[in-house]
Amino acid sequence: MLKKLYEWMLEKAGHPQATKWLAGISFAESSFFPIPPDVMLAPMCLAKPERSYWYAFICTISSVLGALFGYAIGFFLFETVGIAILDFYGLADKFDVFAQNFNEQGWLVVLLAGFTPLPFKVITIAAGSTAMPLYVLIAAAIVARAARFFLVAVLLRYFGPPMKEWIDKNFALATTVGGVLFVGGFVAIKYLL
Repeated sequence: MLKKLYEWMLEKAGHPQATKWLAGISFAESSFFPIPPDVMLAPMCLAKPERSYWYAFICTISSVLGALFGYAIGFFLFETVGIAILDFYGLADKFDVFAQNFNEQGWLVVLLAGFTPLPFKVITIAAGSTAMPLYVLIAAAIVARAARFFLVAVLLRYFGPPMKEWIDKNFALATTVGGVLFVGGFVAIKYLL
């Protein structure tokens, strides 16, 4: 299923409305969607390096808005929708232990999850279910998501052609590393929980 979603996202990166798709996927990934927007951001930055910063800005704003939606799921719909999402990721049974200590270090967890391959949606739902102060979530999400997406944009804008050439030659290795980071994010969340 994830491979088909990944291929679908790559297809959308070349769509005439790719920017709108990027915004939608960035929003959804922060609250429920399993694949990060980097899958679209990278090829879009490689195709139009002069628009890299615009794409990173779209990802950042949309992702922070999606984080608010994830927070709302956790705050208002945790027992129904929130648990179903956590269950989908195999994290529902460990959530209670995680929630007890979340707000003590919540801002740091949001910051780390927003920048790393940790599944950000789990953190935004946790923030809502534990009633983390909304300003903490917003501030940490803005910093982390902007750092992540603008880093991708800068790297691809200035080092894009050599990176693209390397990816073309080592596609299997690149996708394996990406897959390991993606799965590693979920494994890390399981240990945090």
